[in-house]
Amino acid sequence: MSQGARGSGSFLLLLTGLLSALGPSPTSSIHVYTPREVHGTVGSHVTLSCSFWSSEWISEDISITWHFQAEGSRDSISIFHYAKGQPYIDDVGTFKERMEWVGNPHRKDGSIIIHNLDYTDNGTFTCDVKNPP
Repeated sequence: MSQGARGSGSFLLLLTGLLSALGPSPTSSIHVYTPREVHGTVGSHVTLSCSFWSSEWISEDISITWHFQAEGSRDSISIFHYAKGQPYIDDVGTFKERMEWVGNPHRKDGSIIIHNLDYTDNGTFTCDVKNPP
């Protein structure tokens, strides 16, 4: 839909970040940190920060997955996955060609950037990190 039909370009998107703390056992977990809310302007870009801490060394098998749940929806979809040292960006969904991997697992960073924000990007983004032994 055109920008004129939706209002001014200064409309702010509310992107809510959730954190997940997952680990291989109850005694060894990963603590994942994300901002509670991130705001962006339609047409601009936003960095979705995801940092993590683990008492264990960062395994070569570490995986990072970002999920998106659109506002008002009950379903969430996977939009990004990092595994075996390679980023895998969704190539068929609404984030196709708009997402950039800027994280570095060895620096305990799983951040992504979403470019060319749209009204439909409003929702909840979840960062999930797993560091198998």
